[in-house]
Amino acid sequence: MATLLHLDSAAFPQGSASREVTAAFVRAWSEQHPDGQVVYRDLAADPLPHLNAAAVAAGAEHPLRGELAAELAAADAVLIGAPMYNFTIPSTLKAWLDHVIIAGHNVGPDSPVAGTPITVVASRGGSYAAGTPREGAEFVQNYLATLLTSMFAAEVDFIVPELTLAHSKPEMAELIPLAETSRAKALTDAAEKAKSLASRLAA
Repeated sequence: MATLLHLDSAAFPQGSASREVTAAFVRAWSEQHPDGQVVYRDLAADPLPHLNAAAVAAGAEHPLRGELAAELAAADAVLIGAPMYNFTIPSTLKAWLDHVIIAGHNVGPDSPVAGTPITVVASRGGSYAAGTPREGAEFVQNYLATLLTSMFAAEVDFIVPELTLAHSKPEMAELIPLAETSRAKALTDAAEKAKSLASRLAA
């Protein structure tokens, strides 16, 4: 029985592009794994406290840090909704990362998370793709890819719905068709990725 750890961090429970895509992923995963387990944390609705000196010193012996690290280690796959806020990830997701990365416990090539497939839904209001004017301001994919591979030796993949603000910003109205194409692709990619991972883990 495979276990999926699902994290959402978008501030709004409704109308969130990242939540829509992670939900599509979970639906496809659950269809493939009807007897599987999905462990869910809504980091916006139930935010974790920021890391403090006591938690740093305690490491994995800290009750919350130990719980989060064990939850991550037990997952066969991880799904993270990571919308871009002010060019980077939400602070709620950063708090989770700070708690769950524990030097001497789960960091490095022998990490219990090594090889775990982590799918990140990195939604953003504009476009930061290669060749666009804001390419150099992309600090979600670059950050998470570097962090998750270097700390955990995890297998990291991204689904990127772009131009999510096109419908609400008059100055972006001409980009609505591109936004719809990006949304449709993200939803398709999420379903296909979930099914592929589920089949792979069941083999």
